[in-house]
Amino acid sequence: MLFVLFLFRVVNETLESISLDLGFSGSTLAEGLVVSTCLGGAFLGSVFSGWIADGLGRRRAFQLCALPMIIGASLSASTSTLGGMLLGRLFVGTGMGLGPPVAALYVAEVSPAFIRGTYGSFTQIATCLGIIGALFIGIPAKDVPSWWRVCFWVSVIPAFLLAILIEFSAESPHWLFKKGRIVETEEALEKLWGTSHVKSAVAELSKSDRGDELDKVKFSELFYGRHVRVVFIGSALFSLQQLSGINAVFYFSSTVFKNAGVPSDIGNMCVGIINLSGSVIAMILMDKLGRKVLLLWSFFGMAIAMGLQGIAASTFLSSSWRVYLSIGGMLLSVMTFALGAGPIPGLLLSEIFPSRIRAKAMAVCMAVHWVINFFVGLFFLQLLELLGAQILYTIFAAFCLMAVAFVKKNVVETKGKTLQEIEIALLPSD
Repeated sequence: MLFVLFLFRVVNETLESISLDLGFSGSTLAEGLVVSTCLGGAFLGSVFSGWIADGLGRRRAFQLCALPMIIGASLSASTSTLGGMLLGRLFVGTGMGLGPPVAALYVAEVSPAFIRGTYGSFTQIATCLGIIGALFIGIPAKDVPSWWRVCFWVSVIPAFLLAILIEFSAESPHWLFKKGRIVETEEALEKLWGTSHVKSAVAELSKSDRGDELDKVKFSELFYGRHVRVVFIGSALFSLQQLSGINAVFYFSSTVFKNAGVPSDIGNMCVGIINLSGSVIAMILMDKLGRKVLLLWSFFGMAIAMGLQGIAASTFLSSSWRVYLSIGGMLLSVMTFALGAGPIPGLLLSEIFPSRIRAKAMAVCMAVHWVINFFVGLFFLQLLELLGAQILYTIFAAFCLMAVAFVKKNVVETKGKTLQEIEIALLPSD
């Protein structure tokens, strides 16, 4: 998912020069539309991702995800009007919404149980690399006229590579098996895991229901009956992830560094490196400590970090202490988020959803993710002005503690278990 975050962060780093070149400088409405149009497209892409992934397969869904990214980035790079930029951002957002749930599905379904967490962490690492890449590419934008167009053209490259290289990857054995394509399932398993594991893997797949084509999943099934609990857990996890305040931390990081006298470019690069470091540590620990333990400590660490930033906003501390606590709290938020709350929800949900509803349930939960993301971005500055930083960060800390309680009560450990074992353990009988 490197190219997804690359395309999103490219605009964040170059928005000022884009607004000057396209003639909407000073219009907060136009600048907001450039960002929010992308999020709206992401919502649309995520809503339909499950049906696309189930209908066309995981590989074709990846290629379909790359297509609007290529079109959107090209439109954005070559446009001379605000309307052209908004259309390009809508295409980019559609690809952004389609990509992450398909990536989570694919990683969960092609990975052996004992290292599924490690492989799942690569998605978050790719996200971090995309952010760092966008920051690095965007550095000359303030000094070089129209450099933002170069940034968009560069962002076409990883999307194009995805569309081409995924053709050489194996299709998901789970998807092939659900379609009744047993010979192709065995070929995919042999390519992924080796000949010696094919028979045992097919036997494991046989434990879960087959026949999605004969018994279509209705949208309403995700909200009542035997599936409602896992869909609720998934939606709540993504909601709490966004309500933890991590995006507010990213949005506000430049201001925090400026107040400390640190150039925003250097500061944001530090945030990117901290995020990457935490993700690498999570990759190492995911299949050793387990998902639930990392989630618990991640949200608890974020609660402490938000508390530090709330204290930093108080008036009884000296200005130097406020700066130290603000920067320390921000970096701690990023680190603890990367250790669990960032990489785990997407992986965990692709593990706990039954095979029959996995793609469509992921689509619903990712749609919730983008809606909450949109409203946090929309109202953060207004709430900051209305409530003040101290109260706002205290609210974020409270959401993090709520997440700790929710995870402790509702999340099951999936470390080392096959997807079929998890499904059998979680899904109640009719």
